[in-house]
Amino acid sequence: MSVPSGQRSASRRALLTAAPAVLLVVLVIGAALLTALLQSLGFLPVFGEARFSTEAWADGASLLESAGVSLYLATASTALALVVGFLVAAYALTAGRGGRLVAALSAATIPIPHLVASGAIGLLLADAGFLARVLGMPEGFPQLVGDSWWAAVILEFAWKESAFVALVVLGGIGRPVAELTETAATLGASARQRMLHVILPLARVPLGVAGLVVFVYTLGSYEAPWLLGPVAPEPLSVRAVRLFGSVDLSSRPEAMATALTSVAVALAVIGLGLLLTRRSRRRSRAQSGVSS
Repeated sequence: MSVPSGQRSASRRALLTAAPAVLLVVLVIGAALLTALLQSLGFLPVFGEARFSTEAWADGASLLESAGVSLYLATASTALALVVGFLVAAYALTAGRGGRLVAALSAATIPIPHLVASGAIGLLLADAGFLARVLGMPEGFPQLVGDSWWAAVILEFAWKESAFVALVVLGGIGRPVAELTETAATLGASARQRMLHVILPLARVPLGVAGLVVFVYTLGSYEAPWLLGPVAPEPLSVRAVRLFGSVDLSSRPEAMATALTSVAVALAVIGLGLLLTRRSRRRSRAQSGVSS
């Protein structure tokens, strides 16, 4: 199926319009990544002579361990945020005035900085925190802050990012799906049926895009793991910040190696996510073409 010439010209104009901004971003980020790579290889030392060295990359086991922790946190947080965010969006689309109130309350949490949210979660879920005192369990309350499962960190990410997921889903399908859900309700569909058979199929692409953004953000986020997580093992973000801020300036190349590892993992996830999204769109177009 050929693309109309008018659509091709519109795409070209859009690319030309965005090209200056994209070029500037690529130059800035590319220069930063190149500087980090050169410093990790010893070509831009903080002190001493420049010489090629791979010592910053020698501790591969520690880098792999930190990468594993970061991937675990990002995967668990993204999965929980997608589920909660979709449920909030589905409720907002099917519950009328109550749904709009829930959507407004959810959106109100988006401007809260993660540092503030992490502090609030810590005060709520700590061993002697607010929730333990309300439940009367100052000694028997489970350890959620600083535990080996990173529970408080995952809950903080899921709470904050679920609001973003709900906002993306509502913005992506809110107007067209409202009429479809009303029609389905008129035909006798229950709220659960409307959510699974009307809202969820339409929300797959917004959920995929939001999930990709949330995954990459949580992969590189620093505040919540630093405040709420255990001391060891460290995720990549915490390890990079600790090494970069160390009084031992010789650890600066190792900090750059850690940061570049985080960037490489994020780029791999972005590439995989874009590939899956493109395949999903092609499959949807093929199915719509067959049905028509």
